[in-house]
Amino acid sequence: MKGHPLKRITATLAVVALLLVSVSSSVAAQDYTKYSPEAMEKELKQNAVSRLGVMVPMRDGVELSTDVYTPKGATGPLPTILWKTPYNEHKLRGGTFRYVLESVKRGYVFIVQNERGRYFSQGKWEILGRPQTDGYDTLTWIAKQDWSNGKVGTLGCSSSAEWQLALAGMHHPAHAAMVPMSAGAGIGKVGRFQEQGNWYTGGVPRNLFIVWLYDVDNPLRAELPASLSDEKMRARVEAYNDLDATKPKVDWNKQLKHLPVDQMLTSLGEPPATFEQFIDRTPADPAWREGGLYHEDMGWGVPALWFDTWYDVSIGPNLELFNVARAAHTDKQASDNQYAVVAPMPHCQYARLGPDTVVGERAMGDTSFDVDGAIYGWFDRWLKGNAKAFPAATPRVRYYLMGANRWQTATQWPPKDVSPMRLYLRSGGSANTLNGDGRLSAEAPPPGEAVDRYRYDPMNAVQTIGGGDCCNGGVVVPGAFDQRPVEARGDVLVYSSEPLTKPVDVVGFVDAVLKVSSSAKDTDFAVKLVDVAPDGTAWIIGDTIFRARYRNGYEHPVMMAPGETVTIHPTPITTAIEFGVGHRIRVEVTSSNFPKFVRNLNTGGPNESEKEGVIADNVLHHAGDQQSYIELPVLR
Repeated sequence: MKGHPLKRITATLAVVALLLVSVSSSVAAQDYTKYSPEAMEKELKQNAVSRLGVMVPMRDGVELSTDVYTPKGATGPLPTILWKTPYNEHKLRGGTFRYVLESVKRGYVFIVQNERGRYFSQGKWEILGRPQTDGYDTLTWIAKQDWSNGKVGTLGCSSSAEWQLALAGMHHPAHAAMVPMSAGAGIGKVGRFQEQGNWYTGGVPRNLFIVWLYDVDNPLRAELPASLSDEKMRARVEAYNDLDATKPKVDWNKQLKHLPVDQMLTSLGEPPATFEQFIDRTPADPAWREGGLYHEDMGWGVPALWFDTWYDVSIGPNLELFNVARAAHTDKQASDNQYAVVAPMPHCQYARLGPDTVVGERAMGDTSFDVDGAIYGWFDRWLKGNAKAFPAATPRVRYYLMGANRWQTATQWPPKDVSPMRLYLRSGGSANTLNGDGRLSAEAPPPGEAVDRYRYDPMNAVQTIGGGDCCNGGVVVPGAFDQRPVEARGDVLVYSSEPLTKPVDVVGFVDAVLKVSSSAKDTDFAVKLVDVAPDGTAWIIGDTIFRARYRNGYEHPVMMAPGETVTIHPTPITTAIEFGVGHRIRVEVTSSNFPKFVRNLNTGGPNESEKEGVIADNVLHHAGDQQSYIELPVLR
């Protein structure tokens, strides 16, 4: 917040008041963190009637294992909260257990359902679990039950959120509200992002899915016989079995270096399955439309309260979809009721919000936010008809401004009072390493300014340290970490501003434009935004990457000619960060970010099926009509 001190104080008080109002709920959420599993089981028995292993039929005859928790002693039709998952949650634990308990106490039926092909659900598993059919049929089944008031809210984080998106395009009459949290892997193409469920960033595959699919995709799973239809017997079987196969441990730091990439899992003895189908696709492959991903032309039909995080794997697509849902107007009420909360955390770590938060290695201050109060206020409004539970005056966007370490509000994303600030990447020809002469300048370089050069060897890739990531077997720890070990490498170009004399609040989508050339037919260009503290600590804020062959569109890959200068527009970095007084704004440019992203072998061939790479001599241009720059959305 800029301007007169009195106005800033007034605005801050208004923000605090709106935050307090917007998360109000009729009942304070209970803190279950100190409960033992035994105590939670006891409380569940006191408050809920549990029906386990209910088999819900789908339109193709497949039945999905469904656990139904009904408030004990409740009378009359009740609203329902649906939690759908590919994970083993028949034995309740952690966040799911907490939501079951809290929900039944508040008068909701809570349902946990396994996706088809997982654990006790029948059928063959697919990523996202067929939301447009299985999700739709489950809502229909719920609405027909004598205990249902016909209104269902969907809730979940990560996999339990991602399937909700395509379902929201189906306009099911019972789907009254949704709370998708960290849902990016359910997004296909929206706006500027065509990441196909986080499979790519800028056309570069992410390694996280190799690790995740090893754990989740199990074509050799055991199944119960279909003839075991007695509900009580199925519930007893589930009480003593979980059908959760234990796979051999894998050293992913070693395995992710395996070439070719498309044999990463079969080389471990895994049978071919989902990964082998997906890794041969391109970002424009029509097959991405055949699964459960949400695409921007599907319309939108459900009021949504979005929860996202700055250090997530897909914060850009998440906020782009928030905008798409607001603009869809295939259901005006739904589009008019989209709200977003963005926290300074890694993927799904909303329970860690509170005093003295540390993200990665950086202190973020007091990030406290009543997540459960907001969720139940939202559901009370849409499933129980209590308009006061989530007032219409609630800010459309509540986001945490890192660096300043405070919550702020906006009526839209990005906030309407941002304007672009262009900083040019400049040097005397030696921007290599943090000790080079690279600089960020508001002044465009004069004609003839020297280029910067570096050599990218795919067998000696630049290491990932922090940033936005998840679900990768621990090979990358997400969050804010010091980038100086990366910036010490000669194949990393480093451009820094002068120390700032006043704060610069960057809030929105950060765009880069690179003029580059290479000795290789194809290579990648990785960009990183960094906040350099006065003591020199270089905190990662966000990163992106782009495969050069897709510079004319994912539908039209084209190779580079040796020495040809081309323009690269990486997908945006999305953030909210205050660069404080004495801090420097820094941009890194290189050609790898491993193990977060699959390495480009530089051959121009089918990268993921190749074993041998070539070295690329890459050039970043600065001057004349070959200017490279970054545009920052600055809050005025």
